[in-house]
Amino acid sequence: MLSCKEVNVLLSEAQDRPLALREKLPLRLHLAMCQGCRNFEKQLDLLRQASRGYFRRDDDTPN
Repeated sequence: MLSCKEVNVLLSEAQDRPLALREKLPLRLHLAMCQGCRNFEKQLDLLRQASRGYFRRDDDTPN
């Protein structure tokens, strides 16, 4: 089973690239059992959404 540190690395990498099936399966298994890593995943998602919203608003502003 993956450690929390390995899961954090995979969740971060998943922001930049698609994960392989051999990475996704142990990741999902760990997340099913670990509340701390699920919280970290939610935090990453929130940061990604906030960043996208910020850049969208910035693009809408006239120069």
